[in-house]
Amino acid sequence: MFNLTYKAGETVRTVSSTDDYVEIISSDDNGRFKVEINAKEDITLLSAVTGIIHEFKKSDLCFANGYQSWTESREFKSGEGLNDLSKVPSFLEKKFAFLSYGSQSFERNKKGELIAFDLMYKKGESPLFIASYNFKNAYLIMEIDRRKNCILLKSDISGKSLNQGESFTVFDYILSNDIKSGKDKYFGSFKPKTTEKVFGYTSWYNHYQNINEDLILTALKETDKRFDLFQIDDGFETYVGDWKNIDGNKFPKGLKGIVDKIHKKGMKAGIWLAPFVAEEKSELFKEHPEFFKKDKDGNFLKAGGNWSGFYALDISKKAVTDYIKSVFKMYCDLGFDFFKLDFLYAVSILPIDGLTRAETAEKAYNLIIKELKGKIILGCGAVLSNAYEKFDYMRIGPDVSLKFDDAFYMRFFHPERISTKVTLQNTVFRYMLNGHAFGNDPDVFLLRDDNISLNEKQRYALTIINALFGSLFMTSDNPKNYDKEKKEILKKALKLRADGKVTEFFRYKNTIKVIFDLDGKPHCFEYDFKKGIIKNER
Repeated sequence: MFNLTYKAGETVRTVSSTDDYVEIISSDDNGRFKVEINAKEDITLLSAVTGIIHEFKKSDLCFANGYQSWTESREFKSGEGLNDLSKVPSFLEKKFAFLSYGSQSFERNKKGELIAFDLMYKKGESPLFIASYNFKNAYLIMEIDRRKNCILLKSDISGKSLNQGESFTVFDYILSNDIKSGKDKYFGSFKPKTTEKVFGYTSWYNHYQNINEDLILTALKETDKRFDLFQIDDGFETYVGDWKNIDGNKFPKGLKGIVDKIHKKGMKAGIWLAPFVAEEKSELFKEHPEFFKKDKDGNFLKAGGNWSGFYALDISKKAVTDYIKSVFKMYCDLGFDFFKLDFLYAVSILPIDGLTRAETAEKAYNLIIKELKGKIILGCGAVLSNAYEKFDYMRIGPDVSLKFDDAFYMRFFHPERISTKVTLQNTVFRYMLNGHAFGNDPDVFLLRDDNISLNEKQRYALTIINALFGSLFMTSDNPKNYDKEKKEILKKALKLRADGKVTEFFRYKNTIKVIFDLDGKPHCFEYDFKKGIIKNER
């Protein structure tokens, strides 16, 4: 089955083979399926759909890769799935824009279905692996209906314009009935920008926006020679979006002197930016409303409820890209080596006219790597596939919370919510990307006793799993204040980070068993992801 729907003039047509307006070319190269179209006339693409009949059993486990960094992405058993936001009260949606964070802004979850983006697998009697090579053109959306034993494959092409004579790939994916060989073939085609592992400090998960020069310099002074990176997170700017306005009350001497002190200690200097958004209170939003995207009703496109509410910049406008370039140049000139770029999903909530979301993200991410050439880039809140081979590191889960599963009421809202429980599962199940597409960032470990609600066992599990499964190993703690036991845990984690290698992991019930090699010997532990603790460690 294959159906292509497009618009020619004022006429909408659905075809399954070549007609007077489009030529359709399909191919199957040893399990790699491809569909290309050639436009015979000017057309606008609306949808492309194909399907797979595949048997699902109640005991099967399905990994469904989420839309962006923070989207819950793990192995789901029968009956499990992501939250459906269709019943969120309109007044809450208007205030917090829950839909904007993920795919439900354009692809709504249906009851009983899983939705995967560009990557999925199924474990069971009849295993399956599917992954897309077409992410630069259009995302592959997989609607997995376990009750009907089918997977609907949809190409996210709505609104893509083609002129007469132009070609476009609507599908290009690998399908394998062997998960390991499918992974090996797919990920073997990518080469990461770096394989370097980094141990770093970030100010966020202790102080959040409440930072100032004295606090940062004190934290810097207390870092030891084991650290490779010192990153200043959100709170140095007056408002999100006003990146050229360093808060003079907090940082009266600016940031250059701090960067110099970081370098003097032998560390790389890192900065946090969210280059494609600005909050409502920012000068940028107030003084340049023309910089911002508007929805179909003419309202500014709200990208989320953080800070005072924030809005997406329109990178189709030269004045906007010029502003973004000038921001990057400013921080490069200050001497920063490492850029954590956040909330990147916002740039493609609504695609540029005539392009797909994937093409819009490609345009934005290519802007980043061009302007930050030679710098280390960590993507966050971004579509993972567009970051393949572009960014050095990529966040693969939501933010760690100081409580194990954050506030209880947030569990009913968007699948991109802050949660240590969720991010640890993402860390494990997105491990296949680490060292292939980029280096995985599992977010921070926290061992401290103050300003935290995670219990000791949960903090231990967070530290050990991050050390084994990630390429970035970050904290907002001051290890200088650790007691003897915590210092030993950190020492163990750094050893695992340097020399440990995960060889296998698998889920059973509410537990993930992890098997790894260390110094030529096999080890294992079981992680109870409901309680957030490690048990049976040996």
